[in-house]
This record gives sequence, C-alpha cells and structure tokens, in this order.
Amino acid sequence: MSITYVDAIREAQEQLLKDDPRVFLYGQDISRFGGAFKATKGLADAYPGRVLDSPISEDAMVGMAIGSAIDGMRPILEMQFADFSSVGFNQIVNQAATHFYRTGIPVPITVRLPSGGTPGSGPFHSQSMESIYAHYPGLVVVTPATVSDAYQMLIESVALDDPVLYCEHKFLYRWLKAPKIDHDGLPLGRARITRHGRHATIVTYSAMVHEAVRAADRLQQESGWEIEVVDLRTVKPLDMDTVLASVARTGRLLTLGESFPWGGVTAEVVARVCSEGFHLLDAPPKRLNSRDTPVPYHPNLWAAHRPTPESICIAMRELLSF
Repeated sequence: MSITYVDAIREAQEQLLKDDPRVFLYGQDISRFGGAFKATKGLADAYPGRVLDSPISEDAMVGMAIGSAIDGMRPILEMQFADFSSVGFNQIVNQAATHFYRTGIPVPITVRLPSGGTPGSGPFHSQSMESIYAHYPGLVVVTPATVSDAYQMLIESVALDDPVLYCEHKFLYRWLKAPKIDHDGLPLGRARITRHGRHATIVTYSAMVHEAVRAADRLQQESGWEIEVVDLRTVKPLDMDTVLASVARTGRLLTLGESFPWGGVTAEVVARVCSEGFHLLDAPPKRLNSRDTPVPYHPNLWAAHRPTPESICIAMRELLSF
C-alpha cells in the first residue's frame, strides 16, 4: 500500500480539520465534487459546513479568506490552477501580504496553488507562480517535492501566522508515491540535501528535484561525476546557508526551475551565491529554466519547453568542463 502526493495533501487537510476548529476549506467545486484534482474528496461529508464551495471569483475567494483570518479563522483556499490566482493577485499581495505590517494583525491564510505543467495542459493551466509571489514581503512560498513534505509542510503552513502560498505540483499528484509519510524533522524554511555529491551542485525545488536526481544518476553512470542536489523546499524564505555549504563542497552551481527564465528563484540563487560566496566558485554559475514562451499544448512541445534530464545533463557537462 502506498500513498500518493495528492493523497498526502488530502490527509493533511483532514488532519487539520480534525485538530483545529478554526480551519475550513474554501474553493471552487471542492465540496461534494472534491475539487478539480480530488484533493478534498469526502471531506465535506466528514466535516459538514467546513468544506465550502466558492463562487468562480478568485478575487472574492481571497478577500473572504482574509476577512475570516483577521477574525480568527485559519482558511485553506484551493485554486483550481495556480494560473488563476492572478485574478486574486491584488488581494494576495496588496492586502494579505501587507496587513500585519500595516496593522499588527496577522492574516493566517494558506492558498493552495496546483502548479506546473502536465502534457496537454497548455498556457493557462501550467504556470509556476512561485517566483512572482516570492517577490513580495510578507508572503511565505513553499514548494514541496516529496510525499512527506506535501503532508508536513501543509500542516506547518496552516500553523503559521503569515499568509502562505503552498505550491503543489500537478505532475506529482499521482505519479509520486511513498510507502508512508515520514517527517525528518526539517522545519519549514530549511532546504534538504536530496542527493550528496562532490563535483557540482544543482539547486532546485518542486518537481524539478526528481528531474535533477535522474540527470545526476545518469551523469554518474556515464562519467563518474557525483552531483549534489539541493531541494530548497521553500523559496521564501530561502535557505542560503544550505546552498552555500553545498557550493563550498563542490565549487560549481546549476540552478534549475520550471518557471520562466526572466528573473525568478533561479536568478535569485545565482545572485546571492555570487554576492555571498563568489570565492567558493570554480566556474561561473549556470541556470536552467523553461523556455521564455507561453507553455505549449502539444505534449512533444511541452517536453521540449521545460527542463528534462537530457537538457540538465547538457548544462551540467558544460559546467563541469569549464
């Protein structure tokens, strides 16, 4: 018996509803229907009145959640797709993110963002929004890459007094499985060394962690290179201590992300390593993102649009040959 990534998200929400009467779920078709990806399936029956269908207005959804959080509740919002959160952008970045700074009153909302691409999803259902939200002070942005993190980091997100963007990757929902949920004690805000190495470091997060590990395994089998993979886990806050310690061991850095290349998390990591750890580098750092175009519909074009083990290996060979 195994548990999937989306099962872990559902189980975390069930546990939160059980443990804390302030928690409620709010989103489009999440009640009887169970949500677009069935992450709330059955919860409305188990917790009547606390799993609520929203209007088709992300702006109204976030506004209601902010008001309820100010009044003492702990809402969990489900966006059907991360892309649609842009409709509620004003509420998230101008209201939720700034409220504690302006008033001293926290806004403990958690916004679940089904993020990233899947074959055939196209430009309106495949975007990775974490870099945009990480730009704004007052927001916490988490990007779980494992089944256990999907569970534990949602529990921790709801416990925070800060507004949280919980970026769950759709491609991992049913593909990623684990025999059980473990907690290794890493708190929210700390990165994890997913794979140890000594020749180069890949810093990444979310679904790209698994692509990085595949590429690292291939490079070791083919050439003997030992590549370290750092899973950021959260992109805001950013655990630069773990990143710099890894670069100190390896001397080379590739930052990897599925989001668009202009600016963003990968650029931020490169900038900070250059400013805080330039003396640690034996080669110019590289970054690899999806292409700077809208996400294509066709599965073959989508596969060419985003980083893959093949493109990661090409980038790593260039880095290692410097």
